[in-house]
Amino acid sequence: MAAASHVHPTLTYVFPLLVDGFIALGIGALLVLHAGPLRARLYVASLVALATATSIWANVLHAIRLNQQARHIGLPLDDITVGAISAIAPLALSGAVHFYLLVQRQPTTRHNTADTEAATRHKPATVHEPGPAPADDAAAPTPLETSRDVPEPAQKQEAEVATPPKRKGRTSSATLEQAIEIGRTTQPGRDGHASRRRIEDAVRDKGFTINKDLAEKAKDIIQAELDEHAAAVR
Repeated sequence: MAAASHVHPTLTYVFPLLVDGFIALGIGALLVLHAGPLRARLYVASLVALATATSIWANVLHAIRLNQQARHIGLPLDDITVGAISAIAPLALSGAVHFYLLVQRQPTTRHNTADTEAATRHKPATVHEPGPAPADDAAAPTPLETSRDVPEPAQKQEAEVATPPKRKGRTSSATLEQAIEIGRTTQPGRDGHASRRRIEDAVRDKGFTINKDLAEKAKDIIQAELDEHAAAVR
């Protein structure tokens, strides 16, 4: 076909390599642009289809022309059969290149997934060291001291046990005992004094409602415990 198109005899062998090589590069570009803009993918796909059609057309025309000029000694084939058989080669080339590129991409995805699973599987667990044991059991700790010495997760667990389950619908109001119990788990405010606002926020976080008067009473009781504890330490 290249010789019939008056291509130089030394360059006629490059013509099929040029067409088939362009098909291979086009398929690779389609795989790279699988998530790219639609216009770019349509442009590359149209060029690949045009190059593939050119290769098939050239093979079919060449095979039919040779079939018409040849003397049939063995099995005679018509032009349609010869043309269909000659189209297998360019189609197989396009499919083989496509399969190769797909296989080349697959091991990378599996390797990354295996690394992620291995890192998750071998992730070291967090170890919590126990706190120091009390040196002397003679002096019994006050309720406030006991509440402050217990780790935060234990305080939350005790508060959840002391807190009744939430009712569906209307939110219940906290009692004075519940407000004091929850308020003991809060951090002191300025100068180490009990904070009414923090007590209110902690009670509301537990799902209860509380008014300022009840929160003020709970704050006074907790502040009295703090003062008593401070005097005992001195």
